[in-house]
Amino acid sequence: MAKQKPADDVESVLATLEHPQKPAILVIREILLGAPGVTEGVKWNAPSFRTTEWFATFHLRAKAGVQMILHRGAKVRAGDGITVDDPGGLLTWLGKDRASVTFADAADVAAKREAFAALIRRWVAHV
Repeated sequence: MAKQKPADDVESVLATLEHPQKPAILVIREILLGAPGVTEGVKWNAPSFRTTEWFATFHLRAKAGVQMILHRGAKVRAGDGITVDDPGGLLTWLGKDRASVTFADAADVAAKREAFAALIRRWVAHV
């Protein structure tokens, strides 16, 4: 994967992105932008998504597949973590306030599309 240069917008990042799972990345982006009130931007040198706070960021350097990091914003918040119903078993918890979702490829995204879209709606409700 080629090293990315900072860009002002997600379109610029994606236009220059050389990643073996780019088709999967584009579908995941579409799913995230389909959630109510979600917009995108570049944060941490990667396409990221927000409502009132940043809550999801692509981890483009993941060794295998495509990984999304779900979190509760740019700053660590005091208090309890987050609890989100995950009937599809998509979340791998990285801490009490952040988790990851990993997809092997575009076919895996397609197979988990509905479960991921529902998970994103639930996650956004907690941000």
